[in-house]
Amino acid sequence: MKFIIIVSLFTTLVFAEVYYSKVEPVEVLEIASNVSGLVLKADENLVGKKLSNKPYIEIDSQLDRKELKLLEQKMYYIKDVISTNEDILANLKQNLKRKKQNYNKIKLLKIKSTVEKDNEFYNLINSKNLLLNAQKEILNLKVQLTDLNFRYSQLKRDIKDKNLVADGYVLYAFLVKAGNVVNKATPLAKIANVSKAKLTIYVDKTDVENIKNKTIYIDGIETDYKIATLLNIADSINISKYKAEIIIDAPKVFSSLVKVELR
Repeated sequence: MKFIIIVSLFTTLVFAEVYYSKVEPVEVLEIASNVSGLVLKADENLVGKKLSNKPYIEIDSQLDRKELKLLEQKMYYIKDVISTNEDILANLKQNLKRKKQNYNKIKLLKIKSTVEKDNEFYNLINSKNLLLNAQKEILNLKVQLTDLNFRYSQLKRDIKDKNLVADGYVLYAFLVKAGNVVNKATPLAKIANVSKAKLTIYVDKTDVENIKNKTIYIDGIETDYKIATLLNIADSINISKYKAEIIIDAPKVFSSLVKVELR
């Protein structure tokens, strides 16, 4: 019986694939700038700490905020003018309606001269033109308002993008300093999602087929973890190897090296 147990254990160890992997955050992001401007704040004391809902990088947005206030005022005035013009338009519609009624009555009367009928007709046309001009002005104002709304949305987004927040993430590194001028696509910082951890291993082609069904041991301890991601394209650096990732619970300290066995 002891012989059978020893043979069984030996067989298991022989067919176990052993790898070593560094415990890394489940996600490390390099944040690039969506805007241009002067970096006002990049506090180095935040590196390695969990970020809150307060900005960890601030880019100068003073002019954006001023323009935003001016836009708000301009939009308010245009809306007021549109409202007034719509009241005028309603009056012009009533006026045109009366002019039509009067003209339809006069044009059939034989006692009215051609000159009088023509005058009523011209009055009717003038009233219609006034109505069309009022409608045109309202449409132009609405187009202006649409453009201002678009610019307003752009400024709101730019101001937000100049105050970077990553609540719950850990600041991995700053790639700029206060006083730097950045442009769009300039790398600003690296942040890490430490809610989970990730182990990366590179397996042989022969091990790929049943890898997701294997039991994973970490530092000799059996776990319930499974392969989360498996690329079916060979890695460009580890030639003839296939990249696999295991998502595990976050440790207290990252970057330690662990032994991973697939049995």
